[in-house]
Amino acid sequence: MTIVRTRTPSGEAIVILPEAEFERLRELAEDSLDARVIDESQRRLSVGHEELLDEADLDTLRAAPSPLAFWRARRGMTVAALARDGAVPELQVADLETGAGTADPAVYERLARALDVAVEDLLPESV
Repeated sequence: MTIVRTRTPSGEAIVILPEAEFERLRELAEDSLDARVIDESQRRLSVGHEELLDEADLDTLRAAPSPLAFWRARRGMTVAALARDGAVPELQVADLETGAGTADPAVYERLARALDVAVEDLLPESV
């Protein structure tokens, strides 16, 4: 394999290598990143900072009027309790659950903290 080490006109050191070798190295880097993501997910699961949903849970999530409604019910919270814990008006929580209202990301972040989920888990697909 031929590898050429050279410099750009501005003096930056570069390496020229066969495309097949570049692709192999890129795939190895992606595999390494994937492994780190898996390791972090397993760590978060083992300490209780992640939870897995089974098929029945996923069916319930799909049937819920919104992800917010699903997670509130899963946590056994009332709308009033979630509103209080998330520092969001109760009517706004109810509207968000039914899709009748929208909110800025800061509201979803407070609700996510109150529900102990990632904010991405609460966002409706249209946001």
